[in-house]
Amino acid sequence: MQNKERTIFEALKWASSLLTEAGRDQNAAELLLMHVLGWSRSELLARFHDALPEEQDQLFSKFVTQHKSGVPVQHLTGVEFFYGRPFEVNKHVLIPRPETEEVVLAALNLVGDVFPPDQPLNAVDVGTGSGAIAITLALEKKSLSVTATDISQEALAVAKRNQQALGADVHFLHGDLLEPVIAQGIKVDVFISNPPYIAVEEMDSLSEVVTKHEPVNALTDGRDGLWFYQRLVHDLPSVLSDQAVVVFEIGHTQGQDVTALLEQAFPKADVCIVKDINGKDRAVCAHIQNGKSG
Repeated sequence: MQNKERTIFEALKWASSLLTEAGRDQNAAELLLMHVLGWSRSELLARFHDALPEEQDQLFSKFVTQHKSGVPVQHLTGVEFFYGRPFEVNKHVLIPRPETEEVVLAALNLVGDVFPPDQPLNAVDVGTGSGAIAITLALEKKSLSVTATDISQEALAVAKRNQQALGADVHFLHGDLLEPVIAQGIKVDVFISNPPYIAVEEMDSLSEVVTKHEPVNALTDGRDGLWFYQRLVHDLPSVLSDQAVVVFEIGHTQGQDVTALLEQAFPKADVCIVKDINGKDRAVCAHIQNGKSG
């Protein structure tokens, strides 16, 4: 390192330049330095011309170099924010995306439209990963009794730590898709899932930050991207209550296919596609009444 301590401004300028050249998000530099120093962004900006102590500078430089090589910022800080709350993330879980916040909001809005405000309801999140969806639902709507499943024990361990840290009441089950829900005889009023939906041929188009550091089995079904939707829709009639809400997060090209799957299984269901803030198809939502005779 330099003999003379760098200022915070100089360190950020160096990091932003390095990350921009590597095609990374230069804003990552601020996030990493905020993490190293334990400061808010406003504190960082207010102290731009303070000297950066050598120990923190070395750690910051290490993190910047690691991110340049492809390690996600969230794996370096160990945290991603979702719905305004900090969630622990690591290599065993997908890093929650802002678009998924919009899916949760769509689910909460649909629940509000379909059910009385304080009616106790059973909600199930399949493929919970970090627990972001399930925990957010439990914290945002207290009338929901939330169950979450995942086939990965490592993912469930992360989800349980997030549950404890955030004080949410969520029941976690280990197993494949809806199998543990069926085994326990749970009747589901609110179903939500963000399954692996990237088609195998699309994986090459993703950033190495994603493909080399996030769990591949949480990204793709290894097929055409629809396999998990098909399996879930096949099993839904055996778990849904007479009146239920179903919400799937989808890839932006999958709206019509997932809508068709739900309409085939539930011919009278009210199914709609919800677009995200960028105008892309992001969720398929269904209001289902009286099982298949909706």
